[in-house]
Order: sequence, then C-alpha cells, then structure tokens
Amino acid sequence: MKNNTKQTLKIYWQHILKYKLSGILLLICIIGYSIIGAIVPLYLKDFFNALAINDAKNIVIKSLISILIIIACLKFLNWLLYRVSDFLNTHFESSIIADLANYCFAYLHKHSFVFFENNFVGSLVKRVNYFFKAFEKIVDQIVYLFIPLTIQIIIIIFVLFKENILLGLGVIVWLIIFLIINLLFIKFKFKYDIERNKAETEATGLLADTITNYGNVKFFTGYPREVKRFTEATRKVQKIRKFTWNLHNIFDTIQSFLMVILEIGILYLAIYLWQKNILTIGSFVLIQTYLIMLFMQLWNFGNAVRSIFEALSDAEEMTEILNTPHKIKDIENAKELKISTGKIEFKKVSFNYHKTKAVLKDFSLIINPQEKIALIGPSGAGKTTVIKLLLRMYDITKGKILIDNQDISQITQESLWKNISLVPQDPILFHRTLMENIRYGKSDASDEEVIEAAKLAHCNEFISKAVDGYNTYVGERGIKLSGGERQRVAIARAILRNAPILIFDEATSSLDSESEYLIQDALDKLMKNKVVITVAHRLSTIKKMDRIIVIDDGKITEEDTHSELIKKEKGIYKKLWELQAGGFIQ
Repeated sequence: MKNNTKQTLKIYWQHILKYKLSGILLLICIIGYSIIGAIVPLYLKDFFNALAINDAKNIVIKSLISILIIIACLKFLNWLLYRVSDFLNTHFESSIIADLANYCFAYLHKHSFVFFENNFVGSLVKRVNYFFKAFEKIVDQIVYLFIPLTIQIIIIIFVLFKENILLGLGVIVWLIIFLIINLLFIKFKFKYDIERNKAETEATGLLADTITNYGNVKFFTGYPREVKRFTEATRKVQKIRKFTWNLHNIFDTIQSFLMVILEIGILYLAIYLWQKNILTIGSFVLIQTYLIMLFMQLWNFGNAVRSIFEALSDAEEMTEILNTPHKIKDIENAKELKISTGKIEFKKVSFNYHKTKAVLKDFSLIINPQEKIALIGPSGAGKTTVIKLLLRMYDITKGKILIDNQDISQITQESLWKNISLVPQDPILFHRTLMENIRYGKSDASDEEVIEAAKLAHCNEFISKAVDGYNTYVGERGIKLSGGERQRVAIARAILRNAPILIFDEATSSLDSESEYLIQDALDKLMKNKVVITVAHRLSTIKKMDRIIVIDDGKITEEDTHSELIKKEKGIYKKLWELQAGGFIQ
C-alpha cells in the first residue's frame, strides 16, 4: 500500500514536470498572494492604533488614509495574483488530467486478453476515472490550502514572536499538538478508506456485470437474487462509509474544541500583556485577525489532508494496474512481420491455461501457403486455443509458432494482427455508426470502399432500410442489430481489411440459410490466395476445405479432406458428420 502511494505520487510528478513553466508561474502567484494576505493585518494593526489615539487632527486622518491606501493596494494585488493563479491552475490541471487519462488508457489497453477476462469493465472504468480525479483533488488542496497555509503560518509565528515571545510559543505548541492529532487520525482512517474504496469497486463491478447480462437476469428470473446480492454489496459499502464518516465527525469535534482553547488562551494572554502595556489595541486586532485566518485554514487543513489520503486510496487500484507489467509484450527491437507466402507452422507447442490444466501437448501443425483448413473437435479439445495462440492472446508454454519462418514471439504484436482478419462467432461492435464499425477493418478506407465491402457481405440490404443508413448507431456491443446482422458487419470488416491470413470462428453460425448462401459466395472470393483457418461446429460449412483437422484432448487425431475422413470407420469426424447429417441418429 505504502509503495503504491509512492508510485501514485511518482506518476503524478512525472506528468507535472511536462508543464514546468505554468507550474512555476502558478507557484509564484500562490506565494505572492499568500505573503500579501499575511502582511495586510500588520497595516490593520497600525490603522487601529492610529484610531485609538482618539485625535481627529489632520495628521491622524492623513495617517489613516495613507494606511487605507496601502491596504487597498495590497488587497488589489492579492486579488490580481489570486485570479491569475486561477487561470494558470486551470491550464495546469486540465492539461495534466488529460495526459493522465491518456496514459491510463494507453497502458490499460496494452494488457493481455487474460487481464480483461479477469476484470469487470465497470471497475476498470471507475479506476481510470478515480485516478485522474484524485490528481485534481490533491493539486487543488496543495495549491489553495497547503502552500498558502505554510507561508502564512511562518509569517504569523514570526510576527507573534516579535509582538511577544509567549504568543509565538503558545501558537507553536498548539500547532504541534494539532498536527500530531491530525496525522495520527489520518493514519488510522486511511486503511478504512482503502477498504471503503475496494467495497465500492466490488459494488460497481457487480452493477456493470448485471447491466451487461440484463437479458439473463430477466429470462432466468434472477431479479430477486441480483437485487439481494447488490443490496448486500451496498450495505457493505454503507457500513464502512458510515464508520469513516463518523470518524470524520469525531475528529471535527476534537478539532473545533482545540480551536476554542487556542482562541480563549491567546486572547487571555493578550489581555495580560495589554495590562502590562506590552500590547496595543492594534495588537488585539492583529492577533484576532491572525487567529481567524489560522482557524479558517486549519479547519480546512484536516479536511484537506483527509481528502488527499482519500484521493490516494481512490488512485490506489489504478496504480496497481499501472504497476502490473504487461503479461504479453514485444521483445526489445522486435521486428515487423513480413508475409510472403503465409505458411504457418506450430512446432511441438504445449500450452497450459493453469499449471494443472494442459490444453495442448506437443501440438504440431503445418498450414501451407494459400491452404484452407478447418479445425473441429469436441468442446474443450483445444481448437479455439490454437486460434488464440496464433493471435498471441496467450504466450505458449513450450515450442514455437512460425509464420513464414518468423517466430511470432519475436515480432511486434501490431504487425501480427495487421496481417490477420478475424471473424468471431459472436462479434462485438462499438457503439458507433455502421460506417465506422465496418471501416475499423481499414482505417483509411473511403466511403465507397466501405459500401462495396458491405455489399459483398450482404450488409447493404439491412443498412439501406435503416433511417440513417450507414450513419446508424448500433448500440453498445452492437445490441441494436440481430446476431446475423452483427456477423455480416464483421464479415464486411474482414473483406475490407483483406489480410493475407483469415480466421473464421464459426463465422456464419448466426445466419439464416438464405443469408449464409448469399455470403458464402463472398467468402469464397475473399478466401482466394489466402491462408484460411476455420473453427467449425456445423460441418456442412467446411466440406470444401483443403484439409480438415480433428483435434481431441489437445492433439491432432485425424486430418484429411471431407471425402476421405467420412470413409474412416470409428473416426471422430465420421461420427460427428453422421450425427449432424442424420439428425442425431441413435
């Protein structure tokens, strides 16, 4: 926890250094108006001392007016510096907040697929938002409270010592007691702030999970269970939040009591010194003004320190992510993948999802240039894992995967993905327009190219019927489209990308027979002169493949063309084919 706090501050400081000039100017303005704010009471002292003479002669009036002019000038300069600091801080903070948000976004998206599978979307969004909002909260407290307070306390103590050593010592002793109590309380409360933040993250994650699965909640009558579960999560948050707020109230009570003691004690001491003609009426005004200034700042001091520690606890979870090394990353000086023929080779590849769960064992497979293969097998056999390893969603445990004799662990991930088009079984779209979603396959494609790809994938039929056509927004994850429409958009995206390696994960599973027939022609054209890997469950879609690979228990058990595989007695493929073609023959 301590290390994460240091890391949070280190990250913030690295971004602050990018804006040194505006930071220095801001600091000069803050120091300037803080000093002026502490000097004005000295002139108020002279003003009231002059009034106490009780003489209306011109010389006294001139003296009062002169002091008033000086006070007015100082107040104006104080006002000017404060307002300039506001504008400087607006530029300073907003720029760094934007940088922090971009930094979090960029680092987060470099994490592996496993990372995203293990974290709720809602909790990740919350962590990013809390991280840069924490910076805003911390800087605001430093700029508007801690720096002015530090400068003014130094000046106040110096002036009070000059008035009388007892006044200065009294304030110093009180400040030491006040700060020790504050720090002990904050240290005690910080661990509960961390606990509260974790409880809030769990509740947020649960909320996001139920919203994502709203259909399951309704159709599986999970509403009462989910309400109960969420209520338990919010009660946990409420319990710890109530405890921390009560701690806050207790401290406010102690803090206000300490302030009463200081005010009464200092004024009593001032009366004693006044009786001995050590202090003047102006000194009373000076002391009371300083006490009011001190109390206003110190009252906020406790809240500000607590606010900073709460902000640090809020940033804690995102800092953990920023401190977590990316599981899959490019090696130093990784080269770009260059494809000439597109030959793919799995060389004795082994892979474990967990230490105890081996999925592939010494798996070897060569996919020749422009060859079209299909991977089939029972659920959990490892066929989808083969695709994930080729896409480097995971790093293999042992062996090598080569594309044109280039080890994919030695090339950049971006260059690998640029050369592969993936059409998943259940495509997830951005909440953007249809035009933008299809163009995602090739960012510099013209509208005409997008429309042509859409026509080939038979998207144009349903897009032309939409009120906004290609400018129609598809909803979060593409929820406004049917499963078949989403798949056609994904196919259009792959057509537009036109990569040398194509991967289809049951790409036509959500299509009706008519749509599948129409698209199959487009797919046949798309697959020409390319390496194609299809993961299939419906065997009727892979009859034309050059080779069908049957995988079972992480190993290749059969491989050949459709016509040859159905001849093999007791073969897995033949059994599966008869089940599907024969309508689940007994």
